[in-house]
Amino acid sequence: MEFIVKSGTPEKQRSGCIVVGVFEARKLSAVAHQIDEVSGGAIGAIVRRGDLDGKPGQTLLLHNIPNLPSERVLLVGCGKEKEFTDSRYRDAAAKAVTALKDTGATEITSYLTELDVKGRDIFWKVRQAVEVSESALYRFDKLKTKSNNNRRALRRVVLAVPKRSDLGPGEQAINEGRAIAEGVRLARDLGNLPGNLCTPTYLAEQAVEIGKLYGLKTTVLEKADMQQLGMGALLSVSRGSRQPPKLIVLEYQGGKEGEAPVVLVGKGLTFDAGGISIKPAASMDEMKFDMCGGASVLGAVKAAAELKLPINIVGIIPSSENLPDGDANKPGDIVTSMSGQTVEVLNTDAEGRLILCDALTYAERYKPAFVIDIATLTGACVIALGAHASGLLANHDPLAREIGNAGKYTYDRAWQLPLWDEYQKQLDSNFADMANVGGREAGTITGACFLSRYAKNFKWAHLDIAGTAWKTGKEKGATGRPVPLLVQFLINRARKDGADMDT
Repeated sequence: MEFIVKSGTPEKQRSGCIVVGVFEARKLSAVAHQIDEVSGGAIGAIVRRGDLDGKPGQTLLLHNIPNLPSERVLLVGCGKEKEFTDSRYRDAAAKAVTALKDTGATEITSYLTELDVKGRDIFWKVRQAVEVSESALYRFDKLKTKSNNNRRALRRVVLAVPKRSDLGPGEQAINEGRAIAEGVRLARDLGNLPGNLCTPTYLAEQAVEIGKLYGLKTTVLEKADMQQLGMGALLSVSRGSRQPPKLIVLEYQGGKEGEAPVVLVGKGLTFDAGGISIKPAASMDEMKFDMCGGASVLGAVKAAAELKLPINIVGIIPSSENLPDGDANKPGDIVTSMSGQTVEVLNTDAEGRLILCDALTYAERYKPAFVIDIATLTGACVIALGAHASGLLANHDPLAREIGNAGKYTYDRAWQLPLWDEYQKQLDSNFADMANVGGREAGTITGACFLSRYAKNFKWAHLDIAGTAWKTGKEKGATGRPVPLLVQFLINRARKDGADMDT
């Protein structure tokens, strides 16, 4: 998809379609009113007939509007003007592209970018338009024998800006939006692949390809390497699988030599049957999405490299399968992690923390500025926050605040939960340094408490994306979250906007 920014009045735009907004009570937006006047009141007359009253989600495609060189005009319902928020803007932009993708229009010119969104500038509106448009057009049909691609698919989106001085910021917004959208696409593609194709080895191969493409240092630790390092927790999870485990490391050097990197650690469980504590059969197919944390790290590193951010980044992805087998972890087994701490495995389905804890210990060697781990860790997070917000816990509040702000800006939101010492008691074990589960209460928090024991030597945050990494039902599939949040955090770090985290 090609995106460009352009300034100019709508009545002069030769395009396959002009997109304008209509608010509730059939109130035309400023641009819609402008083309209504040019057309001799044709737009207003159609709206007054009741074909569209401006409610969110409504669209109306018009043809042959008088005095307009554009072939079509798409009216998009935007809801109440005073309630036109970030969410409404994103929904309107996505709805416009969805409504037009099969109409035969190969190019559109959107004036939704000129609508007023409280607290948001033209840069934000253009970048969001790019991201949501790419997301709305995403299809995963690589494994289908017949493609549903339209012969005259939408190929070009022109995003209108009010002034010529907005063209520069608009072009930069497109660059960022495209990089983020490509990172999201990579994460979605990897997540949507089935477990028989997207194995730990395949995930490692994709990291190597990204490394070659952007000149990154890529290291893949094999089972023997992990044994030498004493990664007993990670290796215990992989014992039930015929697929060899991998510890994947990508190093992006965009900052000064020796500058402390941001380390992203992503859970890469390419399929999770639960091990001996096997999951119910219903919806177990969705456990191919258990590697979405690792996929998001690859997507974020790719986007950062594409944008050439002046910052050092290390991506670490511990990858394995978790299957039942005669050699698999058994409830009650005790394993020794790379840190030397012992863990009683009370539930083999709480395996994500076992592979992540060794990866966190491994991260120490990079002397990181900050470490963020991303994992589809707990079903409890889905119960607590649903599909709208990722869970956020941290041992450094300024870091959590910056992650939260990055999520708000990108509309890839996270909600901070407490990480109080009182919760640590739930991990007490009679036989080891800790248990790998803390009971039903506060499952998301105790999962983070477990990881925090391996993050005492650096500033660390944990994102539980169990509710946000994929959708179920008719729209089943990976979402690519939290790639937008992670990339925005890295952009802010690179621009030194997050300086308060150093306090």
